[in-house]
Amino acid sequence: MKQLLGVPAFARLWVAAFFGETAEWMLQVALPVYVFQRTGSAATTALSIVLGLLPAVLLSPVAGVVADRWNRRAVLFGVCCGLAVVALPLLSEPGVVVVYAVMAGQAALASVFEPARNALVPELVGVEEVTGANGLMSVNGSVARLAGGWAGGALLGFGGLADVVTGYLVVLAVAAALLAKPFRRVSAPVPAARPEPVVRAWLDGLREITHNRRLWRTGLAVVFTSLAQGMFLVLFVVYVLDVLGGSEADAGLLRGVQAIGGLAAGFALATVARRVAPATLLGWGSIALGLISAVIWNLYLVTTALGLYVGLFVLVGAPGVAAGAGVLSEIQSAVAPERAGRVLSTAFAAIATFTTVGALLAGTLVATTGPAPLLDIQAGVYVFAGVLMLARKRGIRGTSPSSMVTVEGCRTSSPPATST
Repeated sequence: MKQLLGVPAFARLWVAAFFGETAEWMLQVALPVYVFQRTGSAATTALSIVLGLLPAVLLSPVAGVVADRWNRRAVLFGVCCGLAVVALPLLSEPGVVVVYAVMAGQAALASVFEPARNALVPELVGVEEVTGANGLMSVNGSVARLAGGWAGGALLGFGGLADVVTGYLVVLAVAAALLAKPFRRVSAPVPAARPEPVVRAWLDGLREITHNRRLWRTGLAVVFTSLAQGMFLVLFVVYVLDVLGGSEADAGLLRGVQAIGGLAAGFALATVARRVAPATLLGWGSIALGLISAVIWNLYLVTTALGLYVGLFVLVGAPGVAAGAGVLSEIQSAVAPERAGRVLSTAFAAIATFTTVGALLAGTLVATTGPAPLLDIQAGVYVFAGVLMLARKRGIRGTSPSSMVTVEGCRTSSPPATST
């Protein structure tokens, strides 16, 4: 961990990511609550989930190419500025339609931010250190979830949405300030290539996934884990409120404490487990996630004591982070840097698409079957995805990113997409 944070450019990106994610969680928590307070409708509140997923699907071609064609540090800075501008209408106690428009705009900008940030990581630390770097990034995500979620709820209750947005803008400004200064270049730049048309460049990245056996298998595992996650988003609330007889506060507590397990896993990945193969992380992380979930979903037959569930939800946060880091590290280590953005954006689009499919599937079937069988299926899907990754045949190898340049600092510009 000290070695990674000893790289000044990565350390600056790491801190900036923490403030950016903290700001994001402030609005993610506050806006759905605000909508529910204004409308009293669960259906209108649920629409916010769709608004958070669709831009990642619709803007995947543009987001990936932007992350590959332009300076990734500058892209991140520009996105932070754009997020601040888009949030300004929330300062005046807006109506629900305005809130929806802001949420869609924020999600659209986030669809550019994530591929650019994750494509930048291997440039800063080298491909051999991406697992540890992703572990440190997941530490940010866990702490930001706790800090930003708490701050968003507290500020909304104390002073209203305007106070939340003010705090959001302050935190986001810190992230932008950290990204404003160009990263110091310590290596020769990758020669620039003639930019391709956006759609063709995106299709080129899609072919990278379908023709690279390593990425193809990882993508298949991502499909199943995303389906399971989508099912969870719907079934979790039903399970806590109807099966356990808990309250909305209990549901919030159980979702929040997952960050504690994720925090522990992030530190482990950044230290003792940073050399573990990404496919192993994804495989065993998914299997552990499924097995622990199966225990949780069937424990109600023995007890509904909330304290025991709190402990299990803390525990289940760890394999979730391990599996997520495995996905990112597998892609980052299998793709040349000039193509990383478009491949990552396609992966995020697939995650959003199949998460939506899983949620719709669970929402349609739960009224007929009840939550119990669907929850067991959800756990089984995670296990299946993990087995799929671990059972891959020997000799299957991804395309080696031979053009990957390992640096100790950072680049002032990232390589544009190459022509094929």
